[in-house]
Amino acid sequence: MPDIQSPVSTTIERSSARSPKRRRVDSDFEGSEYGSPDELGAASYYGSPARRRASHSTRQSSTDIRRHRGRGQEDTEESPDELDHTFYRDGSRRRMGSSASSGPSTVRMEDAEPEQELGLEPEPDPDEAMSSPDRMQLVPHLNIQYKQKLILRGHTKGVSAVKFSPDGRWIASCSADATIKIWDAATGKHSQTLEGHLAGVSTIAWSPDSKTLASGSDDKSIRLWDIPTGKPHPVAFLGHHNFVYSIAFSPKGNMLASGSYDEALFLWDVRAARLMRSLPAHSDPVGGVDFVRDGTLVVSCAGDGLIRIWDTATGQCLRTLVHEDNAPVVSVRFSPNGKYVLAWTLDSCVRLWNYVEGRCVKTYQGHRNEKFSMVGAFGRHNGEAFVVSGSEDNEIFVWDVRSKDVLQRLEGHEGVVLGVDTHPIEDVLVSCGLDCTVRVWRDAGDHDV
Repeated sequence: MPDIQSPVSTTIERSSARSPKRRRVDSDFEGSEYGSPDELGAASYYGSPARRRASHSTRQSSTDIRRHRGRGQEDTEESPDELDHTFYRDGSRRRMGSSASSGPSTVRMEDAEPEQELGLEPEPDPDEAMSSPDRMQLVPHLNIQYKQKLILRGHTKGVSAVKFSPDGRWIASCSADATIKIWDAATGKHSQTLEGHLAGVSTIAWSPDSKTLASGSDDKSIRLWDIPTGKPHPVAFLGHHNFVYSIAFSPKGNMLASGSYDEALFLWDVRAARLMRSLPAHSDPVGGVDFVRDGTLVVSCAGDGLIRIWDTATGQCLRTLVHEDNAPVVSVRFSPNGKYVLAWTLDSCVRLWNYVEGRCVKTYQGHRNEKFSMVGAFGRHNGEAFVVSGSEDNEIFVWDVRSKDVLQRLEGHEGVVLGVDTHPIEDVLVSCGLDCTVRVWRDAGDHDV
């Protein structure tokens, strides 16, 4: 059974052999010549799949987050500050046949059978996740009873992301209205509004010390904000050629990873405010990035259906994961212990990957996600792990990591729920969506206040 908390080495076998196919990419370091991702086992790239724009119904707001525009298409239909991009699953997308040629680092699998799912090495601590069906039956079912406690209003357009600060004191939210708002996590009181981006803000990330917030925008820039003063850092991070979709701080706070509609993964030196590495990561817009707990690896995902694991020191692609369905992957998160990657895909699935072994060990279903880019999180309740995600049916879904059962469906939002995060200490959730609100949920069993 997947144990997402116990520390683990994140070593992946590096490939020593290099393919003749080479590609030089931008870097500020000498000798920064990497091979293209497919030299390390990526599935063959084929031509860019045709994409279709959705027709908007009269009920659909112009603040729909993250509409997926086709490459080469003129940006004349909507203003970029609407953040009006969604990832669309293209019905004509080619599936890679099971016999497709791929290198040793490429893994494409259906979900493991139940016996395989639970066939992980047993943990010595009985309180940790169980690794066999017999042991699993001894674990009591999680009793989660989250209830809505606060509704935070202030954004004038859809709220694309929401995050608790690592110290648990603050909630940050970003919106298509081009602003970022900081809220008191305990009371919901509005603290400050950060303004400076010229277009909608798609993504935010806290530094480990909770003193700095990074934001990525449709204006193609990344900005750092000093939370105690509310002022932006004097130098913006410029380099992406299109919308910035996802950003993440390294555990030490000295690096920042960013993914963009320009299909590249950038690694930034935070202190010097300069680009360290530019990786030609995917053949579609990069929807999600995240660092592993020790900062040695970074994961990226994209509409091409690929999940890639990168060595932050060398820029080498160490592993490429592809599910049989090849659905577009819109966001990814490392598990707290670094053993697993959680991936959201546009076939209404959230999949848990053991990326070292290259196995999809769990698939969480029940929610609806066919159009929008969503971000969820891992959480713990009474020592047991769960996964939480928004849904296009305006609900929040909570799953037991172990059994994959839906533990709770939270209703309250009046539009698509785009982002959910878990409090680092307390049994509290925060969510955001197209209804322009941020909502705080507390577990009624322990925090009925």
